Amino acid sequence: MPLGIASIGLPSVAAMKVVVLADTDSRWKWGLLTARQLFPASVPVGLLLHSLRGPSAQQLADSGVEQQPTIVESIPGFVASEDLDAVDVIVLALPGGGVQAVLHGLARRWTTPGRRPVVISGYVGVVYEKHVEGLLLRAGSDVILANSPADAESFRTMLAGAGQDPSVVLPTVLPFLGQADSARETGTLFTVTFAAQPGVPGPRTDREFVIRRLIRHATLHPEREVLLKVRARVGEHTTHREDHPYQLLGPRLGVEKPANLHVVHGNMGEVLDRTDLLVTVSSTAAVEAMHRGIPTAILTDFGLKERLGNHYFLGSGCLASFSDLDAGATPRVDPEWARNRGIGPSDAVERAQEHVAALAADDVRPPLRPGYTMDNAAAMLPDLLGRYGLSAYGRELETDDERASDLPLAVRSLVSRAARTAYRQGVYTVAPTLRRLARL
Repeated sequence: MPLGIASIGLPSVAAMKVVVLADTDSRWKWGLLTARQLFPASVPVGLLLHSLRGPSAQQLADSGVEQQPTIVESIPGFVASEDLDAVDVIVLALPGGGVQAVLHGLARRWTTPGRRPVVISGYVGVVYEKHVEGLLLRAGSDVILANSPADAESFRTMLAGAGQDPSVVLPTVLPFLGQADSARETGTLFTVTFAAQPGVPGPRTDREFVIRRLIRHATLHPEREVLLKVRARVGEHTTHREDHPYQLLGPRLGVEKPANLHVVHGNMGEVLDRTDLLVTVSSTAAVEAMHRGIPTAILTDFGLKERLGNHYFLGSGCLASFSDLDAGATPRVDPEWARNRGIGPSDAVERAQEHVAALAADDVRPPLRPGYTMDNAAAMLPDLLGRYGLSAYGRELETDDERASDLPLAVRSLVSRAARTAYRQGVYTVAPTLRRLARL
């Protein structure tokens, strides 16, 4: 199936033909900017994987990437496209399972050494959860990008420990950080921005706490402008699910909103242009703010926990509570910690450009070898790839019956769990209730 890759006038000669496959607005932004960062002489083609929870046109516009995507219906359709024969590089801006599925599909397509695209995968932002799971699902890529020296060292250690090739890890920096600025001047109006996240914190009570403390801060500091920067408008889907949008919670609190507190949408970079203090739980926006030299506060009010992601910032010098901020705290990042996290001036991008250009210029490459196969992950792989329309051997599943027959372990597991649940309900809930009724 053609993807329209050859029809948009990609530059020839020295420029590489680069394709980006993404599935959400944040991964779209990361993938396109990464491709432009690594291959500055090329014009990458942006493909967006079709999904009922896909980003809206407004979300794509808010990403700050001025490019319209071509919609791809499925991963099997993508890996089978004849257009890929002319592609030099594929950047996979997908979750780990999606990356593994594409790797299996491409491995089935190119089974012998020869010319094929270089496959690059990586992470959209700060990596604070599912370190091993996410990394090993990306194993098999020609290049796995690490956004900092600390991540690169950790990734190599984990890959080597799992019997995978650690040399595929390539240190770089997040492509949307821009120019480092350690001497930023404060504007005439002091602006505090809270960078919201869809799922952190998750509980409604915690999110209501954030709103109440922002109202309190705005009330205590009428000379400041306080911004609540939300990730999406109500009804829009994000990479991580949002059960309790701040825009809906605020009006329900019954508390008057101060005139200097505003809810804002749009591109994070543009909001940071007017920000003098960035506050968040664990958003990647914190890294962007630190890179710009903006004082940054990582909230401790909900505790320091792996599931919140704020543990990533231990040692940064930026941990603070709302009470600290009310008292006037403006934390600044520790320079050594920042350097180890890919924040500030670095030559990592130039070295990464040289590395991937050399890989893409090689006309003969070995077949892709996904990290998981039926030899080492027979209980997991059929279900994982089946979600993306592929068999455990990278072949497209064409019918519902075929999909069902290719997922026996998953189906048996599902039926077994349902049976156990029904049994527990019968023993611990229904039976005692019936006995009590019988005694009445």
